[in-house]
Amino acid sequence: MKQALALALCTLALAPQAQASTISDLFCDDSARLERQLLTIHGAQKQGYGMRGPNTLLEMWIAPSSGDWTLVQNYADGRSCIVAIGEHWEQIPPEADPA
Repeated sequence: MKQALALALCTLALAPQAQASTISDLFCDDSARLERQLLTIHGAQKQGYGMRGPNTLLEMWIAPSSGDWTLVQNYADGRSCIVAIGEHWEQIPPEADPA
């Protein structure tokens, strides 16, 4: 995951600056292809999802072996973009009901 981010940042730094772009432009792909990459290459598992709007779904992917996490935004047109990535994900168990 760190290698992908490093490659994307290098690409962004070396790209011509004629047109402004965001880092999310570098991490967008077909939803099915991005899901396969998260599953097979990164060993991530989908841990949860929620609607962000009428045409947008957010998913949280976690790689249990490394603690790497990826937040993916899916669009109704079949495209998905990585919104954020990080390390050291820790699952917090729900608190027991005090009653």
